Amino acid sequence: MPSNDARNLLQCAVPTAAAGAIVVAVSAAVAGGKGAIGAAVGTLLAILFMGIGLYVLQWTAKTLPQLFQAMGLMLYVAQLLLLLIFVALFKDTSLFNAKTFAISLVVATVVWMAAQARAHMKAKLFYIDPDSTKSEKPEKTGPSS
Repeated sequence: MPSNDARNLLQCAVPTAAAGAIVVAVSAAVAGGKGAIGAAVGTLLAILFMGIGLYVLQWTAKTLPQLFQAMGLMLYVAQLLLLLIFVALFKDTSLFNAKTFAISLVVATVVWMAAQARAHMKAKLFYIDPDSTKSEKPEKTGPSS
């Protein structure tokens, strides 16, 4: 992963993990051990889904830019379906508190999206490709004087 992509991933994952730690602590105080486990699972799931999604989108933007928008939509749908499957599998679980799981999942997702927006706004993105080796002169059109 190039350094810019890794930096972008870190700028999103670190604030999300910090917010997740706060939610885990609050959940432990409010709902006990099962609440803390639920919050930790929700935070980890959000970081995992969003991190993989960011990596896939960055890879798509570099290798197949014409599919970027379609891949973003497909990735969003896939993340929702995977989350639905996870929730369906663990809907009657006694391993963790479902409410703290849901709250931490939402908090982690919102923090990730805010951090990603901030990282994108702070990034110094080139409008042209500085690595292009072609330096073609534009063709003249029209009458020459």
